[in-house]
Amino acid sequence: MSSDRVGDIRSVLEFYEAMGIDRIPVTLVEAKSSARAPQRQRQDAADAALTTDEKRERLAALREEIGDCARCKLSERRTKIVYGDGDPGARIMFIGEGPGKEEDLQGLPFVGDAGMLLTRLIEKMGLGRSDVYIANIVKCRPPLNRDPEDDEIATCRGFVERQASIIRPEVIVTLGRIALQTLLDNPKLRITAARGKFYDYKGIPLMPTFHPAYLLRNPGDKWKTWADAQKVMERIGMK
Repeated sequence: MSSDRVGDIRSVLEFYEAMGIDRIPVTLVEAKSSARAPQRQRQDAADAALTTDEKRERLAALREEIGDCARCKLSERRTKIVYGDGDPGARIMFIGEGPGKEEDLQGLPFVGDAGMLLTRLIEKMGLGRSDVYIANIVKCRPPLNRDPEDDEIATCRGFVERQASIIRPEVIVTLGRIALQTLLDNPKLRITAARGKFYDYKGIPLMPTFHPAYLLRNPGDKWKTWADAQKVMERIGMK
């Protein structure tokens, strides 16, 4: 750094000191952010380089880490933890909000009526459930299928984020409002306005669409979800 620039910086700092300002928060925040960025990039690169077998091993290790989870109040009334299911090397990952009654009983995601509809969508895309990966924001069923509460989401979301990081799919499809708002950290997003458009989730294209449970109540909107699925297929060269 030149002596002139050092002198300029010293003058600015002396001015701030004279004004009674002893720190510059913006500079500090930028420094922390830039320091973290290479770490995130290295981790993303490492995850992207994993083989399918390595991804399977890491997903199994994460499941062991979750254990017989009692980290939030949802654990008090659950039957089974619903971790996730599918191909660790999947090109497409579907993420919903939380398990329902059948999922809670079987320990598998999307196996009730809404799950059957999701399965039909996947098959219409030319795939099977074993070709994709399916998970939820929370791993335990909320009572009476209510929406997961903020503290429950905050406690559990890290697990699905790590699943997504390990799998590193070519596209994530969020099912419903809660999965969309959680992954994009934006509680103002509305599924009706957001669906059909790609967003960025940590370098992975993310397509929001309706939750299958909504489509059971509003079958006239099924064509919109199929339109979203077709955009996903086009994005990864399936059409």
